[in-house]
Amino acid sequence: MSREILLLVDALAREKNVEREVVFGALESALASAMKKRFKEDADIRVSVDRQTGEHEGFRRWLVVPDEAGLQEPDQQELYSEAQEIVPGIEVDAYIEEPLEPLEFGRIGAQAAKQAILQKIRDAEREQVLNDFLDRGESIVSGTVKRMDKGDIIMEIGKVEARLPRTEMIPKENIRSGDRIRAWVLKVDHTLRGQQVILSRTAPEFIRELFENEVPEIEQGLLEIKAAARDPGVRAKIAVVAYDKRIDPIGTCVGMRGSRVTAVRNELGGEQVDIVLWADDPAEFVIGALAPAHVESILVDEDKHAMDVVVDAENLPKAIGARGQNVRLASELTGWQINIMTPEESQSRHDEERGALRHTFITRLDVDEEVADILIDEGFTGLEEVAYVPMQELLEIEAFDEETVNELRARARNALLTEAIAQEELVQTTPHDLLEVPGMNPALVTALAENNIVTLDDLAELAADELAEIAGLEQNVASEMIMQARAHWFEDEA
Repeated sequence: MSREILLLVDALAREKNVEREVVFGALESALASAMKKRFKEDADIRVSVDRQTGEHEGFRRWLVVPDEAGLQEPDQQELYSEAQEIVPGIEVDAYIEEPLEPLEFGRIGAQAAKQAILQKIRDAEREQVLNDFLDRGESIVSGTVKRMDKGDIIMEIGKVEARLPRTEMIPKENIRSGDRIRAWVLKVDHTLRGQQVILSRTAPEFIRELFENEVPEIEQGLLEIKAAARDPGVRAKIAVVAYDKRIDPIGTCVGMRGSRVTAVRNELGGEQVDIVLWADDPAEFVIGALAPAHVESILVDEDKHAMDVVVDAENLPKAIGARGQNVRLASELTGWQINIMTPEESQSRHDEERGALRHTFITRLDVDEEVADILIDEGFTGLEEVAYVPMQELLEIEAFDEETVNELRARARNALLTEAIAQEELVQTTPHDLLEVPGMNPALVTALAENNIVTLDDLAELAADELAEIAGLEQNVASEMIMQARAHWFEDEA
């Protein structure tokens, strides 16, 4: 039997042009699978084949795990305390092994063994081909369309087969078998049985890499693409910055007579590409990203990570774009939520916010409308500023003397203290389960209570946009909070 094993290994190594060690590894796996059939439970089997004699040994083994971890796989694990009784001095993560009776080669059949070994060799060959591909470190690859598979494209990239999913194809792009196309390596999934390399032609990274291939200044470090956003096949925006003052970043990316940007567009099926200047200042960056629209004014809300952008009626269609495309791409490019509005809408919102702030000052500070308007005109946006800004700032207001300033500061602090006490009392009376929702805080509890939302079920029944409006939260944060509040419904059903 030992001689048969050695002969089989040598024959397969020559036939498949692989190392003998690869065949020995495949043989050990095949023998381990055969030995495992002796057990009804999920045993962990190790087989060792002597490279010189062909003799093999089989072992059933158990992994030693910490007592506190418990047995996650009882058929393959042993607790540390019990393992010490079997093999004194053994450490965690070591194995306890029990010898098994050798396997007669004829029992599994020479042909069955050969097929199992061949499969292992094929897997090893494929893994080696994939590793060679990954070692090249290519982010953009070029290959030939081999066939279609359930709407996806299977591409040949040298010896590697890759999959371009339908969701990663540029819409309305006509690709046929035999065509040669380029794509960005989206990911490599080692768990897949088929094509493990997954490609994309719609990812923003694809257009970045295409420009890097076309623009040598990027590779030289003189120019950088800071961000990219795409509506695949229709329009894209990239933000560029130059690190050499002698370089025009936009002109460099466009190229002589548009040659560089045209080459990228042709690869993307004619996708329109807007090249904008990147800026450290977010407002300046957003203004550039909204081109070709001209911006009249912009208001930045750091807390909500949003900007209100005012454009006139003539520029409104340009700023929004067809089906909201321009503002959507600008938002993706900059990472800011952009709200486009006309001067009339901006003024209406301003008047509404001013009226709400005037009402707060009048009711909470017990002042008349004139004093409230003076505070607003001087830039005060809340009671906290009136209460805690340096006194000198308030004294610089011509209409206020020292006595008025002291009285305003005292009233503002008393109002804030009253509000804090009310919040604390509200928190103490709020059901405990509502307070356990991640992200909940006293200010949010107060805002919810003002809208008659005082229990976990009240919160769970809200829609995400309702909670976002009530609490001033991002839509995704509000959605996550509501899902957390609904979790107990599913637990109760289970």
